[in-house]
Amino acid sequence: MIRDQETMQILLDSIRSFVNEALIPREEEVAETDEIPEDIVSQMRDMGLFGLTIPEEFGGLGVTMEEEVNIAFELGRTSPAFRSFIGTNNGIGSIGILLDGTEEQKATYLPKLASGEILSSFCLTEPDSGSDAASLRTTAVRDGDHYLINGTKRYITNAPHAGIFTVMARTDPEIKGAKGISAFIVEATTPGITIGKCDKKMGQKGAHTADVIFDNVRVPSSALIGENEGVGFKTAMKVLDKGRLHIAAIAVGAAERVLEDSLRYAMERKQFGRPISDFQLIQAMLADSKAEIYAARCMVLDAARRRDDGLSVSTEASCAKMFATEMCSRVADRGVQIHGGAGYVSDYAVERFYRDVRLFRLYEGTTQIQQVIISRNMIREAQQ
Repeated sequence: MIRDQETMQILLDSIRSFVNEALIPREEEVAETDEIPEDIVSQMRDMGLFGLTIPEEFGGLGVTMEEEVNIAFELGRTSPAFRSFIGTNNGIGSIGILLDGTEEQKATYLPKLASGEILSSFCLTEPDSGSDAASLRTTAVRDGDHYLINGTKRYITNAPHAGIFTVMARTDPEIKGAKGISAFIVEATTPGITIGKCDKKMGQKGAHTADVIFDNVRVPSSALIGENEGVGFKTAMKVLDKGRLHIAAIAVGAAERVLEDSLRYAMERKQFGRPISDFQLIQAMLADSKAEIYAARCMVLDAARRRDDGLSVSTEASCAKMFATEMCSRVADRGVQIHGGAGYVSDYAVERFYRDVRLFRLYEGTTQIQQVIISRNMIREAQQ
């Protein structure tokens, strides 16, 4: 649901101008330095981009899901690293606190996240626990009024910059599945935390991930999200449902950028004395990309509106995430093909996007995990 169309359009116009005038011109710099420029970060803070999804009472903009995906369509048109830097504060790093945290936890952390004073990270994945998140081994053992956390988390976005971590840990070793998992808010300055070296990735330069090692990290019992043990996995799944719609929207935006670049190149590049956009096989790739982007955009908007209406969107979110991210990879592949040899060199953004968007099919649950979720939900509904 869009609460006020005029206000929303002003916000979208502002973000589109920011993307076109400030972010796209700095993409190469980010790719070369592997850093988001501090002046860009400052502009993001001034625009309120760190608190888009955080309620107004905590200093954010409190956008609805439909408003959020429309914003993501715009942010997706530039290097994913820019979105990633603000993404954890608006998604996996804050939503768990917002949905299940105590009033004190919300009041303590959400204003700092909304302003961009601190960054957040979401610690779920482990060296031996990825798609099977319920098998995680990190433990949180009760010790009086505290917990001692031990374990290693892997591929944690924004870990080198985070001020707080949302950590999933097993509080009941007797329960091997999801019911034994709890969620904690752990401040990055807590003794016993070590951040590993930044991962060297295929793409997405400027978006940093790293291991986070917890070695007898002592946190007060008040750090337990909602002050309830055993519901951390449910919190994680709520966070991921919302995040999947966001990533699907980012994938749509990225595909639109690749298609814009590819169409422009096809109209300018000449072979046999004619623009290659005159050739039907080039036209076919452009048309297929346009149709698939349109389909993905419609899916994302429909699922977002359903969520805003209070409906369960587990199936729809997985459908949108699966289709949009797979679509984005196909569009990027066609983009390289349309550019020909030029698409394989870094002079053109399509080469970078081809590598960057590959990650979309992996995080927030792989395509294969989305297939499992969708089919299980279908079977469950048919049995009822």
